[in-house]
Amino acid sequence: IGFILDRGYFSKANIQFMDSCDYDFVMMVKGRASFVHGLIMEHMGEFESKRACSIKAYRTYGMTVKAKLYADDDTDRYFHIYYKAKKQASERARLEADLDRMEAEMDKIKGREYKLPKRYEHYFKLTYHKDKFYGYEEREDVIERELQLCGYFAIVTSEKMTASEALNLYKSRDISEKLFGSDKTFLGNRSFRVASSQAAEAKIFIQFIALIIRARIYTLLRKRKVEMPGKPNYLSVPSALKELEKIELIRQPNGNYKLDHAVTATQKVILGAFGLDEEWIKAQARQIGKDIQNAAMPEEQKDDDEDAENEEY
Repeated sequence: IGFILDRGYFSKANIQFMDSCDYDFVMMVKGRASFVHGLIMEHMGEFESKRACSIKAYRTYGMTVKAKLYADDDTDRYFHIYYKAKKQASERARLEADLDRMEAEMDKIKGREYKLPKRYEHYFKLTYHKDKFYGYEEREDVIERELQLCGYFAIVTSEKMTASEALNLYKSRDISEKLFGSDKTFLGNRSFRVASSQAAEAKIFIQFIALIIRARIYTLLRKRKVEMPGKPNYLSVPSALKELEKIELIRQPNGNYKLDHAVTATQKVILGAFGLDEEWIKAQARQIGKDIQNAAMPEEQKDDDEDAENEEY
């Protein structure tokens, strides 16, 4: 058993409890988190441009180092440090906009009785006189450090793995959350339309199994998409299923069934994501054709055919 912990959902007590139960964990932390920013600053510049550290699926660079999670930690943890240029740009813009907004707010309340939140004290030295707010001064060292840390984040794991493996494992949590979030959309879970609690439980159970199957399809298609040059738009779940639904059997005048048309190049790519190929489709088509013929055959003829097969055997 292992746990994927999102930001803000962990503590020293929780980590110690998981260690005592021999549970593995994967934990996301922000680059500006107090216990990890020193580690990032120490290794800053060592991996951000190295192609060997590139995680192409997420356009991110990462490296792994061993360190203690807290001062009296008995075990070395694996800290996976990441840098993403796109994330840096968005975080830096957001931080500077927040600073501008805070300054504008403080300019409005100068000379008034007002107690600013602690977040303001993190970035500014605030001046009060008899409960009245009189001015502020930037904490330049704090702001400059946080600007440097924009675009960085870290994942801590109890088990040894690469930075790429840790990021893929953490992203699987995100996929699961999005999957359940979109349950209403593609499984009709917005309204149950059932007459009893027993029917509702049965419907939820079937939908849960369907989610597992859909998640597996999504994972395999996504893996295939990463391996291919460009970004083919037919490797999404709806598009792939729609494309595969075009593989049909048609009935011939003699009563036999065969594929309506040959498997297309696009269908071959999709089938390849599941470890299947054109020959597998043809074999399945032949078997289904035989099953349909047998189902339509009179019982007397079925018995005669079975006797003939037994005699030949």
